[in-house]
Amino acid sequence: MSKNPHRRRTSAPRRVAGWTLTTAIVLVTLFCTAWIAPSLFGFSRYVITGGSMTGTIDKGSVVFEKPTSVEDLEVGDIITYLPPADAGNESLVTHRIIKMEPAEGGGVLFTTKGDANPKPDPWHFKLVDEKQAVVQYSVPHVGWVFIALADRTTRMLIIGIPASLIGLQALSQLFGALRRSEKDDAEITADAGEGTSEEIDPTVTDLLESDRLAVADA
Repeated sequence: MSKNPHRRRTSAPRRVAGWTLTTAIVLVTLFCTAWIAPSLFGFSRYVITGGSMTGTIDKGSVVFEKPTSVEDLEVGDIITYLPPADAGNESLVTHRIIKMEPAEGGGVLFTTKGDANPKPDPWHFKLVDEKQAVVQYSVPHVGWVFIALADRTTRMLIIGIPASLIGLQALSQLFGALRRSEKDDAEITADAGEGTSEEIDPTVTDLLESDRLAVADA
């Protein structure tokens, strides 16, 4: 059996590429599972994009929160909420409750503060829903992935480059398979040609010719 050294040289990079692709798929699957699984147990997730809770929850962290009855909230709880309309802040805030007092007309008036901020938030608010998301735990650094994906250019690079590599690898495997098929066909044709020439024995040919001549003479 003939050996193909070129095929041995190219198989190693292909194996490395295959392992790399498999590892990437496994990591993405695990990451997606870890991200989705908490929601099955009633947790919500938020990415921390500011530094007001630095030291407790750093920027780039992901916090996992569970709905808690407003009546069960306590000073010291860290909650994620939307500030009042007149606060001038239209983004969700994750801050710690530092004060709870009766509000005019009923209910509770909350005051919050970021752990890294020198002063409390300049607004006070009431929670109108029966449930409020309260931070249960946080995972540092993971949120940077989502912060990066929020940028369209970065998102295209992160998603587009691996997709392009997978496409190129698929084309390379296809062309490699076609080349191997053509080479195998050529080898089969060459072997068939050699077999035909070896089967013809001049002595046998001469004998056949002699027989024909003998028959003709008869």
